[in-house]
Amino acid sequence: MPASDNRRKIAIRIAVLVVLAIPVVAYELRLHAGTFLVCSGRPQPADLILVIGGDFYGPRVLKGADLAVQGYAPLVLIAGPPYQQGRSESEFAIDFLTAKGYPRELFQAFGHHANSTAAEATVVGAELRRRKVRRVILVTASYHSRRADIVFRLFNPDIHFISVPASDPHYDPDHWWTDLESRHLFFSECEKIVGTVLIAYPRHLFGHDHAES
Repeated sequence: MPASDNRRKIAIRIAVLVVLAIPVVAYELRLHAGTFLVCSGRPQPADLILVIGGDFYGPRVLKGADLAVQGYAPLVLIAGPPYQQGRSESEFAIDFLTAKGYPRELFQAFGHHANSTAAEATVVGAELRRRKVRRVILVTASYHSRRADIVFRLFNPDIHFISVPASDPHYDPDHWWTDLESRHLFFSECEKIVGTVLIAYPRHLFGHDHAES
């Protein structure tokens, strides 16, 4: 058989294998893509537990409180923007947690007016440095944890962050493509991660205002 025929047969076989493999590879990528957003480390002793804004009566503040009760840090700093009655989300979170039976002395509120994760990382980072904090357990929602970890590390390179997220009922990392809300969160977070790296962080380096991210 001519060598050219052999090469043709081999090329056809390779092409068939590639075509057959594409659905398998696509499925595996889709299956594991959702877990990319979840940045979850093992809890370790830290100077402080930081719960960032966005949830003041749900999984993330409860996660921060539980980590403190388990002895991973002596204090939970709860960050959050203004909510109502002249009080921040953080203050309402502490009321919620103490009503659940957690000791009030475990918590401190840190109110701010940041309207993005990048802006929050800047204002909270300044507060952490004021407190001379160097090792922080970072608590947020599971789907937000990868972006939060990237942002807080980029904007505060002198502080060591350990991401220990709370599970979130609105995001299913294992079946994200089958659920409308999970799909929305997945694509939104990926877009914002790109925005952080390409827009918000460079603006921060050069002293400009932060882009929404």
